Amino acid sequence: MAPSSSPPPSPPPLLVLLFLLSFTVLLCESRLSLDYYSKTCPSFNQIMQETITNKQITSPTTAAGTLRLFFHDCLPNGCDASILISSTAFNKAERDADINLSLPGDPFDLVVRAKTALELSCPNTVSCADILAVATRDLVTMLGGPYYNVYLGRKDSRFSQASSLEGKLPKPTMTMTELINIFASSGFTVQEMVALSGAHTIGFSHCKEFSSNISNDTHYNPRFAQALKQACSDYPKNPTLSVFNDIMTPNKFDNLYFQNLPKGLGLLESDHGLYNDPRTRPFVELYAKDQNKFFTDFARAMQKLSVFGIKTGRKGEIRHRCDAVN
Repeated sequence: MAPSSSPPPSPPPLLVLLFLLSFTVLLCESRLSLDYYSKTCPSFNQIMQETITNKQITSPTTAAGTLRLFFHDCLPNGCDASILISSTAFNKAERDADINLSLPGDPFDLVVRAKTALELSCPNTVSCADILAVATRDLVTMLGGPYYNVYLGRKDSRFSQASSLEGKLPKPTMTMTELINIFASSGFTVQEMVALSGAHTIGFSHCKEFSSNISNDTHYNPRFAQALKQACSDYPKNPTLSVFNDIMTPNKFDNLYFQNLPKGLGLLESDHGLYNDPRTRPFVELYAKDQNKFFTDFARAMQKLSVFGIKTGRKGEIRHRCDAVN
């Protein structure tokens, strides 16, 4: 008997429809957009704006802390809110890694407040990663910095391990080559690294991060070095002592950080390195002269960082609480 040449039976129409629907859902899930919550959480922008404004007015250091928290979340393993997860008896999370122990509490509190309000308005809808990304942008803008688009639709990571950060975050004591390599490993150019370093125009650093260099580093302005010694004289007894990164306009996002560096007014060893290294100095000089150029490049680099290593679709989740996986 000759083998049948008839085609195989077609799948039932319902199966075809279900497949197409699931494929479409996957496509939509993995796509970021500026209006991601326009239908699922119409009050998203208003809630974020009110929460951010109230927190910044109450605690003016929130902006700098949030920018630093965002950076520490995104650069090592992507913008997935893994930095927000608390440690358990079985797991030491990212936020308890040595390099993150100095992260201030205000940005964590801001995210919790925003998440609580959003869960009441639209439960199980807005990710913690999106909250942190938008809060960072809005706070930079509130202090006079550039506005940039934040695409939404990130999912939250289900994992957070302190050990995963090793060698992935810059430290003030690193050489310029080490810093350049850290950024390059995440796809950022030398110029993008310098632009992002301009975030030091706001915020402060603890004395323990630079006090040992004051006498040894000849790049400090002598009067500035003397003032730093006095400000940090009691830091062994009081480890919370800190100094503004930009002593001229510490609460304004501008380009004075770059103008300070040639004058020996950089705070950290890495700040001096930016001006003294021939690979980075041209960009420091460029941004010191042209604030608009700095703002344009900073905004572009922040937008790039905000979508680095994100989780979408089924690769992540919408956490019920930002400090714990579901």
